[in-house]
Amino acid sequence: MSKIKTIEFKDEKLFLLDQRKLPTDYEFFVCKTFEDVDFAIKDMVVRGAPAIGAAAAYGVVLAARQFMKYDKEDFIKRMYEACNVLYNSRPTAVNLMWAIKRMRKVLEENRSLETEEIYEKLREEADSIFKEDLSTNKKIAEFGNSIVPQKATILTHCNTGALATTGYGTALGVIREAFYSGKDIFVYADETRPRLQGARLTAWELAQEGIPSKLIADSVAATLIRDGKIDLILVGADRIASNGDTANKIGTFMLSVIAKVYGVPFYIVAPTTTIDFDIESGKEIKIEERSAEEVTHISGVRIAPEGIDVYNPAFDVTPGENITGIITEKGIVKKPFKENILKLRE
Repeated sequence: MSKIKTIEFKDEKLFLLDQRKLPTDYEFFVCKTFEDVDFAIKDMVVRGAPAIGAAAAYGVVLAARQFMKYDKEDFIKRMYEACNVLYNSRPTAVNLMWAIKRMRKVLEENRSLETEEIYEKLREEADSIFKEDLSTNKKIAEFGNSIVPQKATILTHCNTGALATTGYGTALGVIREAFYSGKDIFVYADETRPRLQGARLTAWELAQEGIPSKLIADSVAATLIRDGKIDLILVGADRIASNGDTANKIGTFMLSVIAKVYGVPFYIVAPTTTIDFDIESGKEIKIEERSAEEVTHISGVRIAPEGIDVYNPAFDVTPGENITGIITEKGIVKKPFKENILKLRE
C-alpha cells in the first residue's frame, strides 16, 4: 500500500496534505470548520474526485461539532445549510455529491437523537466513506492489472494516485499494482497544464515509489503515440455518464482521439461512485471553469500579457466511443457501455 497520507481526521480536525505546495513542500492544511473544508476543496488543497468526496464527508462532521451548541431545531437547520455549501463547492466531481447525499441521509435518519449522538453517527459514516475508498482502490488495481502487459509503456494524465483518493489511487493505483506485482513497466506522465498536477503530483508519486518514469509536456504525447511507443493509456474520471461518456481533466479528450486513430487501448479507471446513473450522456455534465490566473500565472509568476482573455475549463468530456473499457472495483466494463453500466446499478 502507498505510504502517502492525503487525508486524516484526528483530534476533531481534518488534516489535508496541501497539494498546492507539492512537490517542494510537504505540509498539511488543517480544517477546523466546514468552511475550511469548503475553501480547501475550492482552492484545490485537496483534489481528485474520491478524495474530495471523503473530505466533504468530514466537512459535515466538522459542521456537527461547530453547531452542537445550538438547540436541536437550529442545529438541524444549520447542518442542512452546511451540507448545501459543501455540495456546491465544486460542480463536476460526482463523488462529492454522492458523499454529501450519504451524510444527509444519516442526518435525516437520526435527527430525533441528541446532537452528540448525531455527531457520532456522522463521524461513523465519514469513516466508512474513507475506508471504503481505500478498499475500492485496491480492488480496482487488481482488476486493472489484468490488462497491463508485461513490459508495458503506459501513458497517464493528471494525477490519479494516493493524492487523488484516500490512498493507493485509481489509474495510478493500477500502475502501482502492476509495478508491485513484478511487471517491468515504464510510465510517461503528462505535465497536465494549467495546474501541472502531472508534473507536481504524479511525477512526485512515481518518484516516491521508484516506478520507472519520465515527465513530458502534454503536447509530446501525440508524438509518442504516433511512433508506437505507448502500449496503454490509463486515466481517471470525475464523472461518468450512463452511456460511458467521461469527464476528466482537460486534455483527456484530445488523448482519446489520438489513441483511437493509432489503435492504442484507452481505459478509464474509476470507482462506481464516479458513475452518474441519472444522466444519459456527457452533454449533461456541467464543466467547471476556473480562474484566468491558473493559465496566466505559474507559482504566482505572470507568464502571459496583462489583459489577455482566458478560457480555462477544468475538464473535458471523452465520448464513450473513444474508450476501450472502464476499470471499476466491480470489474472491467466493456461496450456496449449503456447496457453494461446499468448492470452495475442493478
